[in-house]
Amino acid sequence: MNRDMRRLAILLMITSSVVISFSGLIVRMLDVGPLVMNFYRAAFLMGAVVTLLFVRYRAAAVVRVIGVGWPGVAAGVMLAGAAMTFLQSLTHTTVANTLFVLGAIPFVTAALAWIFLREQPNRATLVTMMVAFVGIIVMMGEGFTIGSAYGNLMALLTTVCFSIYAVLVRHNRQIDMLPAILISTLIIMIVVALTRYGALEISRSDLLLCMLWGGVMSGFTSACFIVASRYIVAAELTIFMLLEFALGPIWVWLFVNEVPSRWTLVGGALVILAVLGRSLSEVRSRYAPRPRA
Repeated sequence: MNRDMRRLAILLMITSSVVISFSGLIVRMLDVGPLVMNFYRAAFLMGAVVTLLFVRYRAAAVVRVIGVGWPGVAAGVMLAGAAMTFLQSLTHTTVANTLFVLGAIPFVTAALAWIFLREQPNRATLVTMMVAFVGIIVMMGEGFTIGSAYGNLMALLTTVCFSIYAVLVRHNRQIDMLPAILISTLIIMIVVALTRYGALEISRSDLLLCMLWGGVMSGFTSACFIVASRYIVAAELTIFMLLEFALGPIWVWLFVNEVPSRWTLVGGALVILAVLGRSLSEVRSRYAPRPRA
């Protein structure tokens, strides 16, 4: 039963990573600044999470939100920080720089989980992480540049914040951490409202894109992450996220004709092969002969 749930969790992470990989395409299509993007994406994500909570818990939804406690608040703060710094990084440095730094998320998560949760990644997971990270480096093409120190710092903060969020969710897997996402959206909306007070205008088409991005894609991905965290270790959770970085440039290429470099395609293929290889090895383990008692 546990093995079956583990495979389901891996499938959820792969599916959600493919879905959220369209975020880059939506960012390219939006005609508003990163703070405004964050505000409306968070607003629709909040609506999606509230709907999920009430569908699942009915009248007890409020009790579940309160019951998430300080771990949920801390996770919400980290997730909000990751969301805001990610878009800040993309708009203040090169995509290559951002991808390079975010490619370290599985390693930072694995280190934190090893220190605080005593979760030591197995050999297959370590091999997958190394191959995927090589793919991220290849995707950079022109290489990591000094660029904007502010943008690079934001990417580093994104890496740290999301890694801490992943470890917090994994550590508190006995609690439904879905309300933590609700907390993160509330934080984002408050911060943006205070910094962009009176300047949150958005067109109808951009609003619909934010609804698709936040209400559908981010809602689905966030729910999958919470469910999967109960059955797979923190390091593996973040490995599958690298699919987002590999597939994102492909969707932009196909739909808005932003042609990726040869290195982007080669590196993306490495990331995809690493994740698929890890998934296939998990499936094969189901049919491996078990030792006799």
